[in-house]
Amino acid sequence: MQKNKIGAIAAATLVLGGAGVAAAHTASAATAGCRATYTITSQWPGGFGANVDITNLGDPVNGWRLTWTFPGSQTVTQAWNATVTQSGAAATATNVAYNAAIGTGATTSFGFNGAWSGSNAVPASFALNGTTCTGTTTSPSASTSASASVSPSVSVSPSGSTPVPPGNRVCDLYAAGGTPCIGAHSTTRALYAAYNGPLYQVQRSSDRQYLDVRLLSAGGVANAAAQDTFCANTSCTITKIYDQSSNHNDLPISWGGFWKGPGPNGADVGADAKALPVTLGGHKVYGVKVTQGVGYRIDHAKNAPTGAQPEGIYMVTSSNYVNQWCCFDYGSGENSHTDTGNATMNAIEWGTACWFGNCVGSGPWVEADLENGMYHTNTGSNKDPNNSGVHFPFVSAWEKNNGTSNFTLKYGNATTGGLTTTFSGPLPNGYSPMKTDSSLLLGTGGDNSNTGVGEFFEGAITAGYPSDATENAVQSDVASAAYHS
Repeated sequence: MQKNKIGAIAAATLVLGGAGVAAAHTASAATAGCRATYTITSQWPGGFGANVDITNLGDPVNGWRLTWTFPGSQTVTQAWNATVTQSGAAATATNVAYNAAIGTGATTSFGFNGAWSGSNAVPASFALNGTTCTGTTTSPSASTSASASVSPSVSVSPSGSTPVPPGNRVCDLYAAGGTPCIGAHSTTRALYAAYNGPLYQVQRSSDRQYLDVRLLSAGGVANAAAQDTFCANTSCTITKIYDQSSNHNDLPISWGGFWKGPGPNGADVGADAKALPVTLGGHKVYGVKVTQGVGYRIDHAKNAPTGAQPEGIYMVTSSNYVNQWCCFDYGSGENSHTDTGNATMNAIEWGTACWFGNCVGSGPWVEADLENGMYHTNTGSNKDPNNSGVHFPFVSAWEKNNGTSNFTLKYGNATTGGLTTTFSGPLPNGYSPMKTDSSLLLGTGGDNSNTGVGEFFEGAITAGYPSDATENAVQSDVASAAYHS
């Protein structure tokens, strides 16, 4: 903004079209039809995760049952957003109370984790409420033979990430809510219960050697002692923050942009690796202290939401180190590192900026940097006397944007309690639809505006618009981590 691992994961998707309403639920329906999309979201030796989207193409249904037969020895071990039972290879998913109704053209989703051996092929067909998927709408008297022709489209994209078995860390919870993390960054802890890869990379000045700082254990906290030993008697810089998701959207030091950084050829610089020691669950760890000129960025991030696709963001920061300048951001920006116009960014901005003037209070606030404006509300500045400023040593900051009609801002104490919504409403004039680009950034604005400051401990960016229930669950996990100065 211009403002002065264990092997490879196989991800497979099976898209099926089909008729789908049962006489037991919709005997009077004139037409019926559905489409089911089965996606293997992660896979590891002996286990896998899957998501299923059901789109109703016919008349509305109220109460659904999806059945399929596994082609191998797969078994469901855990499910969310549906009750899944299994008899031999035959599996049945039934709705839960809050997603029983599916209107015409509407989609509902559920997910599960499973075990497998031999092979993990996708099911060949599905049936919704007893009617086999065919890809067309039908009358209630249409044949429901299980031999209906199906031509599945299957794509497999190998990836070299650590797998994500069941768990209750931040990104496990986002995935369970149907809004998976496309970027998960932290220098303090694992954001998946099974993650056991590197958190960040440091370089020491004495001999220019590098070290990957890893975890004390899978799903645990950073091994800060390794950094202390490596950086003893010299200075160290954080040169990369690893993405814990399967997308490998790691954040290296930004190459700069419209606003030049203090590094070589206008690049930004890395943070002092020793500048922000805190404790997490009683263990010493290090955060990222973003001073002016520090910035991290990856362009053309894999699976990042773009255009008007919904997106959610959270980060853990602090009220201890803020300023009014642009921009201490975390989220999405332009791949060009220049200001390409309104709605081309979607990021959390944290600080005391009152970009539009006449704010109530002095901050700091959770704001939305949507490019050419740091928004407290859809009209600009904060006018709420109950939102005069957020003052916690550790703050959880939240922003989500459905791309067309709503953005929502929240904050919480990252050590205890729930979330407070400071704004949820329409996008500013001229910002619908969004035109978000796929560069992920930390510490600067979209055009590399780099005079903001702040502290960063962890954060994630999601595909999709997270539910309040999911965000509440994530907040609970953040609080349970036990950050302490």
